Amino acid sequence: MQAAPVRATAIPSFTTALRAVESLLMSSGQRTARRNAWTSVLEDRRRAKDRVEAERVLEQTPVPRL
Repeated sequence: MQAAPVRATAIPSFTTALRAVESLLMSSGQRTARRNAWTSVLEDRRRAKDRVEAERVLEQTPVPRL
């Protein structure tokens, strides 16, 4: 009985597969624009999260009476 043959190349991850399909369907300029847009979305989400956290801290801070 012989062992099953070993695969010489690794199975690509889902992300790698998506990038391969993306490269076939889009020009490099479109890929760059899409990635830049996604980076902007992630940065906007981070700023919104920071803003909510700052508002929470400010609401919990006692206001000094003069």
